[in-house]
Amino acid sequence: MTFLSVNLNKIAVLRNSRGGTLPDIAAAARVAIAAGADGITVHPRPDLRHIHPDDVHVLARMLNVEFNVEGNPFAGPNALGYPGFIELVEAVRPTQVTLVPDGDAQITSDHGFDISRDRERLRPVIARLRRTGARVSLFVDAGTTWGAELRALGADRIEIFTGPYAHAFANGRYDSELAACVRTAADARAAGLAVNAGHDLDQDNLALLLDSAAPIAEVSIGHALINDALYAGLTTTVQRYCALCNAH
Repeated sequence: MTFLSVNLNKIAVLRNSRGGTLPDIAAAARVAIAAGADGITVHPRPDLRHIHPDDVHVLARMLNVEFNVEGNPFAGPNALGYPGFIELVEAVRPTQVTLVPDGDAQITSDHGFDISRDRERLRPVIARLRRTGARVSLFVDAGTTWGAELRALGADRIEIFTGPYAHAFANGRYDSELAACVRTAADARAAGLAVNAGHDLDQDNLALLLDSAAPIAEVSIGHALINDALYAGLTTTVQRYCALCNAH
């Protein structure tokens, strides 16, 4: 069975567009969990465009499911109130930390780590994060085969960046992108790593990925899930995604 972790960033975007506290992040998490979600994901960025550090602390105190905090491990503290990614993780001690090489100017995550370039920078970061008790996953591009290197660095999992696969699926020509996901998943598992996947996964393209690259331990889904929830409701939407994940 594949775990579903619901990413709440888009709930925070809506709240921040108006100011105040609505919609409430904690309330959204409770609804998602009650509907069957196995975990909650947030990706607090230094510019505070969606999830804020305070949200991360609130969720850490209330959650009784897996808590996955994503972010750039090299992002330090700033004047906006961002405490630094590693410092935030050390304060809240989530179940899983997903390291993503996103820059401040990126609208969303759009590529994985280049391990040949970033290996030595990542080594002490992974060691420090593992001391918090968190499982460490690294965002990687589909088609890469960094499994052995990441295992040697102390990583527990990879998360395959599935954006190119999702875009190709929407265009009806996805064979090469799906094959790239399968190759990266197989390489990681051969090295002893578990495999997560995320980015632009939805109710149309999810089942094929889970069938083809099995076993996938966890998928993190936010944008498409919240879009679907606008029309079907959050409870129903989470239940539909859970049904897809539970079938694999």
